[in-house]
Amino acid sequence: MFEGETLLITGGTGSFGHAVLNRFLKTDIKEIRIFSRDEKKQDDMRHQYNDDKIKYYIGDVRNLQSLKDAMHGVDYVFHAAALKQVPSCEFFPIEAVKTNV
Repeated sequence: MFEGETLLITGGTGSFGHAVLNRFLKTDIKEIRIFSRDEKKQDDMRHQYNDDKIKYYIGDVRNLQSLKDAMHGVDYVFHAAALKQVPSCEFFPIEAVKTNV
């Protein structure tokens, strides 16, 4: 079903992003793009997976141009980037909306 397709995972270095990555690595997908702000976690993943299917993009979902650059040629997107600590989201609701929506 995903043969030759390209997938982008925003927040790809997080817990849900890892779960999505692990699921799609088992398919015949052509490329999986990991998009996140955390270069250290991306480097850790690069060493952990060592898979040519995976490409890494540093960026922020709040930055339209970095998203456009990462999305060029993408067929599917999993938006896994999120602020998920409820107290932080309650205290900074606009920030939560900017990231999560």
